[in-house]
Amino acid sequence: MLSLIMLAALAVFILLAFFRATVVSWLLAVMVIVPVVAIQAQLSETVLQVVYVLLGSGIALFGIPRLRSLLVSNLVLKRFQKSTTNIIEQSVTDIGGMGWEADLFIGHPQWSRLLSLPVCGLSGPEQAFLNKEVEQLCDMLNDWDKPDLSPEIWAFMKENSFFGINLPKKYSGLAFSSQAQSAVISKIASRSGTMAVMLTNAVNPILLRYGTKAQQTQYLRRLACGQDLLSLAVSNVAVGVVCRADFAGKKKVLGIRLNWNISDVALAPVATLLALAFKLQDPEGLLNEETDCGIALIPVDTKGVQVGRCHLLLNEAGLSGPIAGHDVFIPLDSLIGGIEQQGASLWAECVTAGQLISWPAAILGGMKLAARSSGAYCRVQHQPDGQVDEGMLARIGANTYMVDALCRFSAQLQDLGQSSAVVSAITKYHTTERGRGVINDAMDLHGSRGICLGPANYLARLYQQLPAAIAGDGANISLRTRMIAGQGAVRSHPYALKEMAAARETNRELALQLFDDALFGHVGFVLSNMARTFVFGLFGARGIPVPSGEVSRRYYQQLTRFSAAFALSADVALLGGSLQHRELQSARLGDVSSQLYLCSATLKHYADEGSHVEDAPLLHWAMQDALFQIQTAFVDLIQNIPNVLLRVMLHALIFPIGRNFTPPSDQLARAASALLLQPGPSRDRLTRGIYLPTDEQEILVIMEAALASTIACEDLRMHKTELMTGLNIAEAWELGIISLDEVSLLERDEVLRRKVLSLDDFAPEA
Repeated sequence: MLSLIMLAALAVFILLAFFRATVVSWLLAVMVIVPVVAIQAQLSETVLQVVYVLLGSGIALFGIPRLRSLLVSNLVLKRFQKSTTNIIEQSVTDIGGMGWEADLFIGHPQWSRLLSLPVCGLSGPEQAFLNKEVEQLCDMLNDWDKPDLSPEIWAFMKENSFFGINLPKKYSGLAFSSQAQSAVISKIASRSGTMAVMLTNAVNPILLRYGTKAQQTQYLRRLACGQDLLSLAVSNVAVGVVCRADFAGKKKVLGIRLNWNISDVALAPVATLLALAFKLQDPEGLLNEETDCGIALIPVDTKGVQVGRCHLLLNEAGLSGPIAGHDVFIPLDSLIGGIEQQGASLWAECVTAGQLISWPAAILGGMKLAARSSGAYCRVQHQPDGQVDEGMLARIGANTYMVDALCRFSAQLQDLGQSSAVVSAITKYHTTERGRGVINDAMDLHGSRGICLGPANYLARLYQQLPAAIAGDGANISLRTRMIAGQGAVRSHPYALKEMAAARETNRELALQLFDDALFGHVGFVLSNMARTFVFGLFGARGIPVPSGEVSRRYYQQLTRFSAAFALSADVALLGGSLQHRELQSARLGDVSSQLYLCSATLKHYADEGSHVEDAPLLHWAMQDALFQIQTAFVDLIQNIPNVLLRVMLHALIFPIGRNFTPPSDQLARAASALLLQPGPSRDRLTRGIYLPTDEQEILVIMEAALASTIACEDLRMHKTELMTGLNIAEAWELGIISLDEVSLLERDEVLRRKVLSLDDFAPEA
């Protein structure tokens, strides 16, 4: 009888935690269950009295808010104030809002809300621009013959407002959405990595978002038309000191004297304006505002500015170089947005400005080109019965599918005003890292064709220029270890920020009240995630209400399970203080949270596309690979928790019946790779939006023709291989083995195949 009561009590407590019951509900349950268990255990009168005293004391301690605040919350608050995050972390956690990723990070994603977001897509004018002006620009581009961006190309871009893609029409911009900006850069990147990188750096939203009216009026129209070009320089070496000086005929103007010397600044050699982020010092206390950093807008012809020569990047046009400034004085109205806007938030926004849209789009264009060409090249190269590395092709296709989904979703959230610095970090990190893998795989599949430079090599420039995107706008190492998990877990947490705010509150009584509410809400939150993680893991996430769909339903359920596990693990990691000070554990949590976000974007993409069953192999491969990576990250995280009891508890909660996720199977890889090896709707959807030339001399046109020819001749070759053994095409025709029409097919196929497999060659002296 006692064991049944104990089991019932345990079930009640799990249910209370699962549904995030209030403190009052917990106390009521304890008031009923503890006496019943004590009586059924047939304890002595003395022991029963002790139990009742402890029960009454506990109920009074936690049930009377004032008593709880003084005896519990007060002690915790004092300890918390000693270990709260430093001022820089607090500043960064205030950047932007939190959108869909917050649902994932708190352990309770509302999938209906995700799927209710509008379907990603472009407007009529945006699509028309992509089809006409972008197509014309791509026709003009050639990274082999014209890597230096000729004057004709610059003139065409200025005339058609390429530099004003994201600027309002009142400033002569195109007023395109973030989705359109992504599509434009992605298509250009599939033709010219040089141009994509240049445009990525040039289309910077910082002045549009934060500039004063006067700054916007003065510069945005000139930027849209290409009369001005903005270069962004962010470095810890730039220092500004508040002072007074004579300026523009006026005496003792309040401003900032700047000194800097920065290498590798994008667009510096050709820019007319410099947006310089700097550390701010105010030794004389001349400013009323308290800030230690800022961003200044400086014309490059300002006295004291020294523009260096071009760097020679990895076979990219020379649009990067050093820039320095010695005793450059600027008035306060040269600060972007004025003195009131300055601070860590603006600086961080400046750093992440290109991470969400432009850099990911540039990588995606190259990935799509690699996916389309790799499938065709492998099919043509290995005809009629050669072996193809199906695992590598499947990896290329699935990663491209997932990154396409990621870029579209993140751009849409930006258009809806629901993006954040965390989303920006996830998007930039995973597009560049997965892009690196896809391009490397494509180079392996292409062999000599990938490493022999020349006009017919469409991969080498992508391979060479990829590090520029990875290094651009901040290293991926920092994004993974600090921003994604550290800031994501704190910013989305329903109680962590409230606890931090209470810890900084100067009014002691108010601080205690706020902290008490947050603390016990936090306790309930942790208990809930413990229960949800255990129950979901025990039953394999079955029974969780999620959107219907035979292909995707189980993925929604598994993501819900791991979302709860992430929320729990993040709290466990936070017990030791700031996540950002334990880089390895933070990185592992960042891997989990990133995969959750990527998977949700991929599921939405599949639904938005119309849930085409023929695309399911790409979805399955991407999702199964991501779930396996999540499991691996959790295992590594748990194994490196110093406390043994905590380590055992977390493993039992997250994997109560063991680990059951495996990498994608060979059978699935075969199905996914097949979609890249033949023309069809799935291949077209996967590579939609890239530039496909029409000139019959272009290698991509030849390759598409060779692919179609290979498929057309495969049956013929397979059926007549034995009869044609040792014979050439002419001899087989003379013997009547093949018809005249079949001769034409085979001869054309041989010509196309030789063109695809041939490599560029040059005279030794060239």
